[in-house]
Amino acid sequence: MSDLPEYYFRVRDNGAFVFRVDTENRQRRIEMDQIAVVNIKSGQVKVHGDRALSAADKAAIENWMAERKALLARRNLDDIHRAVDYLNQTAHWVNSSADDEELAEVTDALLLAMHDLRTVLVRKKADQMMKAAKKPKVPGE
Repeated sequence: MSDLPEYYFRVRDNGAFVFRVDTENRQRRIEMDQIAVVNIKSGQVKVHGDRALSAADKAAIENWMAERKALLARRNLDDIHRAVDYLNQTAHWVNSSADDEELAEVTDALLLAMHDLRTVLVRKKADQMMKAAKKPKVPGE
């Protein structure tokens, strides 16, 4: 049998169920023993049943949580880059091929969403500029 990882994380909303993988048994079957449930947002680790987590268990869970948070952050940013592409494709569609009926169906929703986004972006950009203006100048920079 191929080398399997020592732990398996069944991903769910906001975290995962954590299993210890065992192939060292008499039947040479894969057995997965649930040892914990983790919540990415709160950082909480709930031990499953009346067991205690070993130092290796805790390290594997902490490592998975850090890797999962980084992956989700990359995916989130990638989704935003895709949204920019979709906006560009939408502008092209509106300009080149949308008919009056299609435009009537989506125009109000698009305008409201774009207005909301623009309002938030302008406010955030202004906040950044205000923070930068208040930041003390360090000589030699």
